Amino acid sequence: MAHPSQLGFQDAASPVMEELLHFHDHALMIVFLISTLVLYIIVAMVSTKLTNMYILDSQEIEIIWTVLPAIILILIALPSLRILYLMDEINNPHLSVKAIGHQWYWSYEYTDYQEIAFDSYMIPTQDLAPGQFRLLEVDHRMVVPTEAPVRVLVTAEDVLHSWAVPALGVKMDAVPGRLNQTAFIASRPGVFYGQCSEICGANHSFMPIVVEAVPLMYFQDWSTLMLEDA
Repeated sequence: MAHPSQLGFQDAASPVMEELLHFHDHALMIVFLISTLVLYIIVAMVSTKLTNMYILDSQEIEIIWTVLPAIILILIALPSLRILYLMDEINNPHLSVKAIGHQWYWSYEYTDYQEIAFDSYMIPTQDLAPGQFRLLEVDHRMVVPTEAPVRVLVTAEDVLHSWAVPALGVKMDAVPGRLNQTAFIASRPGVFYGQCSEICGANHSFMPIVVEAVPLMYFQDWSTLMLEDA
């Protein structure tokens, strides 16, 4: 999860987030090289005492500063389009979970199990146990198996919300009357935190999202326990 004074992204917990991190580094390096080149040209132009009377009428320069930006844009666009298609691709999910946004909490329905459904409320600060995070902990976590494709169907009951977990590289708008879907694969066990990312009213900042990824054996035990309690 994020920590104080963090400038970069959270550690990736899914293959898509790893791709997003690689693309970020790729684009940042291009921006850094362009900025360095522009700064060098500005310093050179300001500090030199030489002049060129033909600088404003050079076909070679016109060609260079037309073709070079086009090549740079292609180098940025191709990896970006590849990741966009990867994020939209949902093949044979092993588990489907419906996330419903409310003012101001989330509810989850495991559509593969008829009787597993629960609400997920933020734990008030005064009720937190030692080691728990303020404004991020919930009373019921969304539990998923690791290394398995999970499809999340996202909708809302009242106003616009957004279901987002940065470490998993997922962010999907929850729109009343509309069913959006996204997918992820948790590549390692852990607890991953997110928050509603669409302003939805007075308590918008008090509806966190907690996804707990566990090995398949533990997920089966959890689902059996939830069915017994239903």
